[in-house]
Amino acid sequence: MGTKTVDETGAETGAEARNDDEAVNVTKEDAAKEDAATEAEGQTSADDSEEAGEFDEEFPPTAAKASPGVGQGAAGIVSVVLGLVSLTGGWVGTVASAREEITGQLEMQAATNATVATQLQAVYGDAWQASALWGGVFALLALLVGVAVLVRPAFGDPDQVQTPWIKSVAWAGVSVGFIGLVLAALKYSDILLALPST
Repeated sequence: MGTKTVDETGAETGAEARNDDEAVNVTKEDAAKEDAATEAEGQTSADDSEEAGEFDEEFPPTAAKASPGVGQGAAGIVSVVLGLVSLTGGWVGTVASAREEITGQLEMQAATNATVATQLQAVYGDAWQASALWGGVFALLALLVGVAVLVRPAFGDPDQVQTPWIKSVAWAGVSVGFIGLVLAALKYSDILLALPST
């Protein structure tokens, strides 16, 4: 019996030792798995942050990229449009011309002994000059806006280079505005298309 008890005790002790070793091995494996999972998560988050950083560097916000030349480009286009209005005539010039024509007709009805030259000047000449005057105003505005676009880089950031298309459009506005201003001066002074002589 005594031997049997010792054997049983030894067997039990050996089983307990094996169980303890297995528990230690399981615990070590769990710890290793947790460390590997933590490292993988850290690496994934680091990769994500690096990718996000690269994305931000490669593709900055659109507003920051487009803002420096947008206003200058729009002003150059406005300059060209104002120059075209000065050449073709706008509704302001048309209304001013019609108003002067009506005023001249009313003056001629009130006058009794007006000469033909006076009638022509009152009815048609003043209307023609009003149209030329408003054309000159639009041409002057086109010229000023175009020049402002061209000289703008001198008063801004010296490292900011003006794009070529903005310069081209601004020069077109200046050119059309100058032509419109010259034509308006010629029309207003009766050098170009003067009233017929009587």
